[in-house]
Amino acid sequence: MSKKQLNTRGKWELILHDNNNLSFDHVITCLIEICGHNEFQAHQCSLITDRNGKCSIVIDKYHNCIGIKNSLIAAGLTITMNKYKKHV
Repeated sequence: MSKKQLNTRGKWELILHDNNNLSFDHVITCLIEICGHNEFQAHQCSLITDRNGKCSIVIDKYHNCIGIKNSLIAAGLTITMNKYKKHV
């Protein structure tokens, strides 16, 4: 049997998950420096993550998301990556 190849076409979503071991400042700094968020966006994402347990932080092509994901994980953040589905 052959393994099914991952379809990397379309948009992908990075989701930040709550990690009580990291400070708000560290998360905000990572979102600004790695994701390109402005200070307000980064602050809002960190608050949403703290309250809801997760927050969508990037929607982009697969190849862009995978690099950002790896950088955020290296910085200690908990990140998942899923195929983007429009929420209606």
